[in-house]
Amino acid sequence: MTDNTIIIIGAGGSIANAFLREQHNRFPAHNLITISRNVHDKIADNHQHFQCDNSEQQIQAVTQSLSTVVKTAQSITVFNGQLHNEAFSPEKRLEDINEHYLSWILKANTITPMLWLKYIGQRLGPKSRCVITFLSARVASIDDNELGGWYAYRASKAALNMAVKTASIELARRAKYCKCVLFHPGTTDTNLSKPFQKNVPEGKLFTPNFVAQQLSTLITTRDINGQVDYIDWQGKAINW
Repeated sequence: MTDNTIIIIGAGGSIANAFLREQHNRFPAHNLITISRNVHDKIADNHQHFQCDNSEQQIQAVTQSLSTVVKTAQSITVFNGQLHNEAFSPEKRLEDINEHYLSWILKANTITPMLWLKYIGQRLGPKSRCVITFLSARVASIDDNELGGWYAYRASKAALNMAVKTASIELARRAKYCKCVLFHPGTTDTNLSKPFQKNVPEGKLFTPNFVAQQLSTLITTRDINGQVDYIDWQGKAINW
């Protein structure tokens, strides 16, 4: 039981905007639903937007109002995430760890996506057929961590990975035709990565449009097997 609805959460960012347009290009007749803190320009008559401040109360209210379409959606993609702000940057050493930065980034990268999954998951059922995708990062990999640093960001994304992995076990019982994906987009030319682009190898700084195209292809080719996929922009598995 799948309708032609695509839901994009955290739709205000560069990758999310590119993904919205890519999905519209691929599926022009599909219903598009975007959710973000701010007003979002509609790109088509079949595009509906909801504002949400990411408090649990509003997340619950929005998912309740979308209860029917969530149950039958084709894909739900959660783009919420942060790395730095005017006050904080990723830590280079233990002495840089800051309680306020940790709290802020855990809220953005772990708590908010999991609240969305909490209320989305309540509305999925045995007949739902949906790919639910979250933006993760390669630096969340415990096996792959050979450089150190970036304590809060690594921890928040690793926590997201574990939480989604855990949720996928439950969804395999309650909505066995749904699939969770953790997606590493690579270094993309966005505000999030701008302070860190100078050391990116040539050809490895991707445009949002390229990442959106890769993600759009990957979520339509997932094997619905009750497992969560932790993959990069090429579709290659990342070690946990």
